[in-house]
Amino acid sequence: MKNKHITLIGAPSSAGAYGPGQEKAPQALRAAGLIELLEAHNIRVSDQGDVAGFRWKVDREHPRGMNAGIVAGVANAVAEKVQASFHEYEKILVIGGDCTVELGVIAGCLHRSENIGLVYIDLDTDLNTPHSVEDGAFDWMGVAHLLNIEGTEKKLASLGKRIPMLHPAQVHFFANGNMTGFEKAVIHQHNIAETPVREVEADPAGTAGKICNGWARSFDHLLIHLDVDVLDYVDMPLAENYRRNQGLKFDQLMLALGEFLKTPNWRVLTITEINPDHGENDGSTLRMFSERLAKVLGKAFNAPD
Repeated sequence: MKNKHITLIGAPSSAGAYGPGQEKAPQALRAAGLIELLEAHNIRVSDQGDVAGFRWKVDREHPRGMNAGIVAGVANAVAEKVQASFHEYEKILVIGGDCTVELGVIAGCLHRSENIGLVYIDLDTDLNTPHSVEDGAFDWMGVAHLLNIEGTEKKLASLGKRIPMLHPAQVHFFANGNMTGFEKAVIHQHNIAETPVREVEADPAGTAGKICNGWARSFDHLLIHLDVDVLDYVDMPLAENYRRNQGLKFDQLMLALGEFLKTPNWRVLTITEINPDHGENDGSTLRMFSERLAKVLGKAFNAPD
């Protein structure tokens, strides 16, 4: 890659989550040395700072869809920063926050091109709606709102320049394995592409490479959404979700991510659901994550053209 610049945007919000914690991630990763680590791999970082954040709180007036207005506000702020950054730099790294940050990323990218593809790396598919589940957490409803699935919150589904923001053919679920019956029906009804977690575990680089060499090449820009909930919490205890002995090992995830980052048309990497209060008390878990992320990005940026 000739251009070794990356824009960093922080989205410190847990408005759509089950509880607080994820809003601390952007500053925690900076404190863990992420920027310096990226620069050590010859990547020049333009840190655009954080959008106005929000710490989760109970929204008793809207129990099945909590904090929708705040989720929308954060997403709009992310969209503005992403849209502006498209005109200046080659690649963008967005650090959340919860998964609803991706709504803003997509909304911002749509101002540049509608021909975008989204690789959604997550054990969950986030295809629920306030009508299909009762817990009210929008962070496992994000993709449903991108696709404008029936029953979604209109103020979130209409954040972009078009409705739906994405069509089913623009989404590929990668390493998914935890789905409600409603989500399974949506995937079947809309024929959404997926590479289940068991397949990824067996061949992380191979499964990612197959997507990069086929489906991903049909888009002007490839966007990568990484929810660290895809990780086995025992192997890498960083996510807001405590699922143990389920999901990818850290090494498996990084092997797959490395393949996606080799794709010339990738444009935005969004990382969500890190809770800095998890992991080792001395910060070594966050440091390990940052070191490996910087190494993978560095390898991609410094690969021969």
